[in-house]
Amino acid sequence: MRLNITKKQPNSRMCFVCGLNNGFGLKSRFFELEDERLIALFRPAQEHQGYPGRLHGGIAATILDETIGRAIMLRYSDNIWGVTVDFSMKLRKPVPIDEEIRVLGRIVSEGKRSFQGEGEILLADGTVAVEGKGTYLKMDIDKIADFDHQGEDWRVISLHDDPSFIII
Repeated sequence: MRLNITKKQPNSRMCFVCGLNNGFGLKSRFFELEDERLIALFRPAQEHQGYPGRLHGGIAATILDETIGRAIMLRYSDNIWGVTVDFSMKLRKPVPIDEEIRVLGRIVSEGKRSFQGEGEILLADGTVAVEGKGTYLKMDIDKIADFDHQGEDWRVISLHDDPSFIII
């Protein structure tokens, strides 16, 4: 299935997941899709492995949790974030570190102050490797941390290889 990308979400400077200047980070890029899902793209480094050649399960949890939590930005602004209350995942297949990883996230229900989300990490052939779900509080970033948008370099950074569509 081919899905158009409607918007790219911001990156930051030092966040472990999306920080472009974090030498140990994932440097993930997040794109909003026309079907109201969010997709994260990243290429694991050797430092992100658990077993040789495999993504560490904790890193899989991190990117999946972040992607589901960021899905709330599709409905609100870049300033409303999902703060994890509860998260669980099922590891179905090993995730290799030698290829770009695709992570999908979506909101499945929403209340006034919280939402439930689900997501999965997909292998290159579309097979689901990891499934996750969680409950998140909807919070303004200014209530979560002393967030300096300018100092953190929180902005959309267009890259030459940003896709205009995704095939899932």
